[in-house]
Amino acid sequence: MAQPIMKKRIHVYYSGSVQGVGFRFTACRTANSLGLTGWAKNLPDGRVEVVCEGEENPLDTFLRKITSVFQQYIRDADISCGQATGEFDGFDILF
Repeated sequence: MAQPIMKKRIHVYYSGSVQGVGFRFTACRTANSLGLTGWAKNLPDGRVEVVCEGEENPLDTFLRKITSVFQQYIRDADISCGQATGEFDGFDILF
């Protein structure tokens, strides 16, 4: 019998020069291409907050791609992981 696929949630706060560079739109496009759900939003303090749910390998790919594309803009990424809640239908940009 096959094991059920365990989905995870990552919650990331990106800091640096991450606003005004297409960060949220790239996160959305990348998440959608990997079948991930969640959201990204700018915070008043200049950080970008991302919540993303899905299988572990696509989540790892998401983190690698975002870091690769924005490596010159990201100063720090505070990442926490947990169990997925399944509350999202897609990946959205919150305003």
